[in-house]
Amino acid sequence: MERKRNLRWLAWLAALAAAGALAAPAGAAPAPRLPSPMPDAFDEPAVPMPDPDLWQRIRKGFLMDPLDSPLVHEHEEWYSSRPDYIKRFVDRGSRYLHHIVEEVEKRGMPMEIALLPVVESAFNPHAYSRSKASGLWQFIPSTGKNYGLSQDHWKDNRRDIVAATDAALNYLQRLYDMFGDWELALAAYNCGEGCVGRAVAANQRKGLPADFLSLKLPPETTNYVPKLMAVKNIVLAPMLYGIDLESIPDQPYFTTVQAPQKIDVKIAARLAGMPEEEFIALNPAHNKPVAVAPTGTLVVPLDKADAFRENLGNWDQPLVTWNTIQGKKGESVHAIAKRYGLSGTSLKQVNNLQVNRNGRLSVSQPILVPGRGKAGVQVVSVTPSPAAAPARAPAKAAAPASPPAAAPARTTSFYVVKAGDTLYGIARQFGRAVPDLLQLNNLTARAVIQPGLRLRVH
Repeated sequence: MERKRNLRWLAWLAALAAAGALAAPAGAAPAPRLPSPMPDAFDEPAVPMPDPDLWQRIRKGFLMDPLDSPLVHEHEEWYSSRPDYIKRFVDRGSRYLHHIVEEVEKRGMPMEIALLPVVESAFNPHAYSRSKASGLWQFIPSTGKNYGLSQDHWKDNRRDIVAATDAALNYLQRLYDMFGDWELALAAYNCGEGCVGRAVAANQRKGLPADFLSLKLPPETTNYVPKLMAVKNIVLAPMLYGIDLESIPDQPYFTTVQAPQKIDVKIAARLAGMPEEEFIALNPAHNKPVAVAPTGTLVVPLDKADAFRENLGNWDQPLVTWNTIQGKKGESVHAIAKRYGLSGTSLKQVNNLQVNRNGRLSVSQPILVPGRGKAGVQVVSVTPSPAAAPARAPAKAAAPASPPAAAPARTTSFYVVKAGDTLYGIARQFGRAVPDLLQLNNLTARAVIQPGLRLRVH
């Protein structure tokens, strides 16, 4: 065990040295410099090229000391024995990580913080915990509101990638200012400043050390910082753990574009020429099939921004094909759904309705129902400049059809699957729930749909 620990320390030091994070000890004599050859008059000055891999930039930004705890080694074993799990969070995180790294760097914070969403949500913006925490950074409702992340019928900004990242870093900076130690700040992010403050005060009263490893904290928090340190160690030296850490380009993946205050998610995705699931992954805060953007912006991949702007400028049909009605407390969900050609399950899924056991609304609330507008989009082809296109799209995203065809009218009974389609996207397109679509077509939940397959939708 001791030999294994020593090997890990040596690997950690070697990785730091390779990343340029180790400096010479204070007072050490500089290494002797060999004389350089006389420069040729025609030689161009050597300009160091930036490393194209974002992981290397992350490694160079690590500032926290190693945590000497057996819990770190336990979590290293857990992560390294699950390479598929690591691949999944890398695929998801490749959309968001560059933005997070940029924001952490701007604030001069340790780059370990950029890896915190691995521990919190595995980079799943729709992650939701038993304590009602939501988003990449897992804000509970009250803390989210305290840091400007509003939550309402239309939108939950705890899932907004840009807003939640800003809020999380603001909160972490405040915690660091409070405790003067990043390990304690991270612990407080997990269990609250009151929890850590009481543990620190208890140790101080007994004359005991008040560092993270010395505190008596809840089990989840005791494991929280070691988990982050385990992820850091794997990022520092993935080969030591038998992990093939897929490269992420050190360049922005997404940007914001001006958009109408309200637009169908389906239409917005098609205007950008991208699958609906990928659009939702970049705009996960929206609770409904209609994206509500009070700030007038949406997020799209950098190489889709020009296409979105041009297609939006050429659009001459309604941008919203859903209407809002006011549901009254005690109304039957089934009766409302039937009036608009939906199943009760679909209506509940679209609106996240609060209903009692009799299937009636437990509170009065706005309800989205299909309107009469068509959701077809005529998309022009815009070729992005090579500099704007990310070198790698997340593996999870399907390739969009080019150009997307107009959506069939609601009276259509069948739909022919196209490249990039998913059951979820098709179900939303026709106002159905996925289970309804599966039942209509005698399919199981594990069904794989292929282009050309004819699906019954009504």
